[in-house]
Amino acid sequence: MDNLSELVEIFAQETDKCRIRRLFGELFTSAELTDIAKRWYLMKESFRGTSQRTIAKDMEVSLCKITRGSKVLKQDDSEFRRILSDMFDETHI
Repeated sequence: MDNLSELVEIFAQETDKCRIRRLFGELFTSAELTDIAKRWYLMKESFRGTSQRTIAKDMEVSLCKITRGSKVLKQDDSEFRRILSDMFDETHI
């Protein structure tokens, strides 16, 4: 099993949110955690229909990062799109 598969397995088995957060804190630097959180925010905002320029301005990120996320959301088999669809029904968009 490769290293990434091992990490996926560890996170998939863990059910305690506090332990997962600690694992994130031990595995990633503060800057990496900030980047991950920003990427999640831009995926949510893209899904909600916020313009790429607005997201870039609000989050101080490049349009390239936002475009990448937007392309992922357009894919039929996108896990992010499935998760966000489950999170936000039509009344929240």
